[in-house]
Formats: sequence, C-alpha cells, structure tokens
Amino acid sequence: MTTPDEHIRRSERRHAFTGIGDQNQLNPLFAREGEATDFPLNALPAGESLPETAYQVVHDEAMLDGNSRLNLATFVGTWMDPHADRLYAETADKNMVDKDEYPQTAAIETRCWKMIATLWNAPDAELAIGTSTIGSSEACMLGGLALKRRWQLARRAAGKSTEKPNLILSSAVQVCWEKFCNYWDVEPRYVPITDEHKCLDGFELENYVDENTIGVVAIMGVTYTGVYEPVAEIAAALDRIQAETGLDIPIHVDGASGGMIAPFLQPDLPWDFRVERVASISTSAHKYGLVYPGLGWVVWRTVSDLPKELVFDVTYLGGHMPSFALNFSRPGAQVLLQYYLFLRLGWDGYYKVQKASQDVAVYLAGEIGRMPAFDLWNDGTDIPVFAWQLTKGHTDKWNLYHLSERLRLKGWLIPAYPMPDNLTDVVVQRIVVRNGLSRNLAESLVLDIQDAVAYLDALESPMPTEGLTHAFAH
Repeated sequence: MTTPDEHIRRSERRHAFTGIGDQNQLNPLFAREGEATDFPLNALPAGESLPETAYQVVHDEAMLDGNSRLNLATFVGTWMDPHADRLYAETADKNMVDKDEYPQTAAIETRCWKMIATLWNAPDAELAIGTSTIGSSEACMLGGLALKRRWQLARRAAGKSTEKPNLILSSAVQVCWEKFCNYWDVEPRYVPITDEHKCLDGFELENYVDENTIGVVAIMGVTYTGVYEPVAEIAAALDRIQAETGLDIPIHVDGASGGMIAPFLQPDLPWDFRVERVASISTSAHKYGLVYPGLGWVVWRTVSDLPKELVFDVTYLGGHMPSFALNFSRPGAQVLLQYYLFLRLGWDGYYKVQKASQDVAVYLAGEIGRMPAFDLWNDGTDIPVFAWQLTKGHTDKWNLYHLSERLRLKGWLIPAYPMPDNLTDVVVQRIVVRNGLSRNLAESLVLDIQDAVAYLDALESPMPTEGLTHAFAH
C-alpha cells in the first residue's frame, strides 16, 4: 500500500519528468488561481492564466445574465440550429468588407439581397441595389442618407437651398431614426400617435411636409406595440399632397421586424415596392430573419434610388470594391448564416416558422385579453408582438411595473414602459414572440401571469413605487 509520503514523492518525480510543475495546472477546477481568488475587474491582469481558467471565469459571469429564451423584451434572435452553430464557428474569421479575399462570401451577399428584393416585390431584382449591414440601425441610416442626398441633388439642380432638411416620423419611431436626424442634421418632425390614430397612418400629413421634406418613414411593426403602419394609406396621402402642391416625397419602409414577416404571413398586403412611392426598405436579419445578432439588409428599388455619390470605390488588400456602408470591417459569418437559412427553410419553411410564432402570439394575446385586469392594444396578428395596459379602475394597489418585476422572479423578462409623446400617461406591457417560444412555454407563461395578478390583487395595501424599473427594449 502506498503511503501519503510515497505518493507525494512519486508525484514530484512525475512533474519533474514531464515538466509540469505550475501550481495553476495542479489545482483542480474552481481552486486554481483566478477562480479561487479573483481577477481585477477594471484593469488588465499583470500575468497570464490558463485558457481553462479564463474560459471558466467568463462562462460563469455570463451565467448571471438572464435566460435568453425567456427574454420576451427583445426582438433579437436567441436561437439557431446546430448546423448554423457549426457554420458560424467555421466562418467567424471572415471579414465581409474584404471581398477580394472572400469573393464567394461577397457573391453570397449579393444573392441574399437579390432574394430579399424579390421577396419585397422589386420591379426587377437585377436593377435593384442592396447591401448587408451590421443591423437594421445601419440599414436605416443608409436609407435616410440616400433620402437626404437625393433631396440635396434635386434642390441644387433647381438652384434652391439645402440648409433645412426634415424627415417625417411617427412619435413611436425606433430610436435609430432619432440618432439619424441628430447625427446628420435633419430636423425630425414627429407625428404624434393618439387613441384614435395609434400609428402613423397619413392623417393630417399635409401639416408636416414641405419643400424641405426628404421623405417619410413608415414602420412595418411599431416597436411599442407591434402594429403595422399602413404604407399604402401613407402613400395615398402623399399622392394627394403632390397633386395639390407638386411635392414628390418618397417613403422609406423601416421593416426591421415586419420586413421578414409580411411577405410570408400577409403576402397580399401592399407595403413594399408594389407601392410606387417606396424608394427603399430595410430589415433586421437578426430579428425575424432568424439570424444571430449582427446582420441587417437594405434594398433600393433601383440603382438610381441610391445616389452614386454615396458609393465609394475602395482599394483594399490589392482589390477594388464598391462600398456603401457606415462600418468598414464587419463579420461575414452572419451573411452566410442568412444564406444557410434561405436554403434550409425556403419560402415554405419561413412561413411555417413565422406562422408558429404568430400563433403563439395570438394565443397569448387572447389569454391575456380575457383577464379582467388588462385591455389589449393589439392582438399579435401583424408581427408576433402585442401590448396591453391595465384596465382603468381595476386596482390602485399595483401597476404594470410591479407585474413586470413579479414575472422576473420566474425568469420572464416582459417590459413595462410609457407610450411616446401625447400618450405618456399610458403605460403598456409588451411581449415579443420569437422562434423558440413554444406553445408549452406560452401556457406556462399564462399561468405565471395569472398567479402574479392573483398575488397582486390580494394585497391589502398599495405596492411601493420608488425604484421601479421603467424598461423599454427597442
């Protein structure tokens, strides 16, 4: 039988023979330096650590985030299948801007936006122009820049001032459009939403447009509620304005979410390039395009709708390439993931996935709408998103922020937030249904909401309102 001292001597001889003597490697998991002790939080560590140690520390910190599958606040995709995961790992090193080094990835990018142009009923996909972007925010910025430059060129040709461009937006617009107007010196003109007009629908549009208007943004899936803004009605209002004033104002459709829903679930709805005033459309591939975060698309009806002054000829690593993007180096893997999904799902597959999400949204909206505590804003039949508010007079003991915190105890992230200007006294709660929220999970969520409401309704005194989190995830 080996004594403890003999075991120690044998271990020392073995380490001397193999050259293994680093205390980090001798210590078992969670007892190694860096795990049993601590790394500095805000300073670069002085020395190295084992890859296993660094991995475990980062892995463990990431566990403190919420469960992404239960995050019903975000529109951003949180799941792809194992083949996509494998493809992602294999292509993570590809730089999308380096088209000379990765010509096949560049060719696949072109295939993708042409497929999307066809999906959006471009008159001729071969005469359209498009590009991938980091996300829908960059796509919106490019769409807005094209609107501004077209307006500037037309004004200069007519010998008129280009000093005061403005853009017409719903007050419920996504924050990226506020950034666009701020960054590029465009006056935002917000059309307020009201109880009667819950989105931008063309009502009184003539009070907002003038000769300095570069365009109107129509949202296919308002982030506050999920409803579609009626693009055809907005275009009809602009047609009337042009007949009366001569102002020819284009539309950019922000299809961040609806751009990959409407073609499959509402194919007869005229919102895309079938509406002649629509000059450009953007979407977020990492939302209902079903790709991991980091990809958007923007397509213009024709090449002439994208002013050539915005396209740069870039020499990079020995090759020449056109570039019209705000970012330079960016991942190419997500473009390949998009192409994988187009091949994997096809039109029928995308329909089935989006319809499954819509069915869950409609089910949840129906169950929540039947609860006496709530009044629905919409029912999830546009994009699979819906919102509700507290029924007036239901309670003075709690509000939707309290319900959001109560549901967070079960792992559900369901934000509550005030509506935009003119309706800031109205607080709503919103659910975003994405691929991965099954009917079974949805049924569990309904039970958790019912339990939370029963608990809150049974309170004998009002909940405190100090320190409540007013969360809104665009």
